[in-house]
Amino acid sequence: MTPGGGGPMKDCEYSQISTHSSSPMESPHKKKKIAARRKWEVFPGRNKFFCNGRIMMARQTGVFYLTLVLILVTSGLFFAFDCPYLAVKITPAIPVVGGILFFFVMGTLLRTSFSDPGVLPRATPDEAADLERQIGNAEDIANGTSSGGYRPPPRTREVIINGQTVKLKYCFTCKIFRPPRASHCSLCDNCVERFDHHCPWVGNCVGKRNYRFFYMFILSLSFLTVFIFAFVITHVILRSQQTGFLNALKDSPASVLEAVVCFFSVWSIVGLSGFHTYLISSNQTTNEDIKGSWSNKRGKENYNPYSYGNIITNCCAALCGPISPSLIDRRGFIQPDTPQPAAPTNGITMYGATQSQSNMVRGQRQHGEAACHHGQSLGPGFSQESWGRIYAAQAL
Repeated sequence: MTPGGGGPMKDCEYSQISTHSSSPMESPHKKKKIAARRKWEVFPGRNKFFCNGRIMMARQTGVFYLTLVLILVTSGLFFAFDCPYLAVKITPAIPVVGGILFFFVMGTLLRTSFSDPGVLPRATPDEAADLERQIGNAEDIANGTSSGGYRPPPRTREVIINGQTVKLKYCFTCKIFRPPRASHCSLCDNCVERFDHHCPWVGNCVGKRNYRFFYMFILSLSFLTVFIFAFVITHVILRSQQTGFLNALKDSPASVLEAVVCFFSVWSIVGLSGFHTYLISSNQTTNEDIKGSWSNKRGKENYNPYSYGNIITNCCAALCGPISPSLIDRRGFIQPDTPQPAAPTNGITMYGATQSQSNMVRGQRQHGEAACHHGQSLGPGFSQESWGRIYAAQAL
């Protein structure tokens, strides 16, 4: 597995277009073939990729490995030292149920950690320049002026979703107006659709495409932790009835370690599961709940436009709906005639640099119109008004 990071992305290279006919003395066999590169190799965000782009994680994954160690060690000790005794003294179903819970926990954890959480593609330089020109022209018309100086675009736009006004914020790094419920993760340096939070324990952002797996992970982990803790205590009690409490602890020191780990973990895990159950039942995200986006304190008319008004419907929408496809196509090949998003400087791209990029692109376009056609893809930075219409219609 070869990890790949977020390197700088190149603009259209018009120097590759030959402006003179090749000499008859030139041999076609001497031309070097340029190997096709995949998009994950030049991805601008701060992510790591494995298995040729199939696995996508955050760059900081140390806490994720700690999560794996805690689950594997605690479960391994339980199956090795407690289950043989409990299967004989109580029932063989105990290791079977424990094994099912363990594999479900590991499956949902890896699915959450290794998947695209819903990253939104960044605007290409052409798309960003076109968007800024549109906003600048709209401002001039609204103000009745047409100043020649360059002004940065406004930071917000407003759309109506189910009768509630929702503001779309402009991302200075990705050069897009973020769709509703999206936010920019400062750790991964990506705009994530229906952003919930960045979870270091799973080593990834939690968003639209992996939230259900995150919820199933913490819920199943709660059951596994309670299950192990309860039967470890049962194991110690049964042994203490035969040989005494101190001798039982000496005979099974692994049970003591398991009980300590589970005791200090169960409160936070169960509490986190309960909190996200509340969020799912009200169709909110952690980001919205922390900010108080739909709190009654902001006004009597402030309400959550994404809630269906029914707990069961909200839960079904969050857990049972179809998973949207990834928008970044990280395993796709880079086409030489496709403009690539510009890499940010220190995580934030200022508008002065954007203006110089747009001037450069405008000059290049005069000499290489055949190599780079802007506006071919209707990405999130190019057709911004459509975001509001799409989300208003679907009420996501």
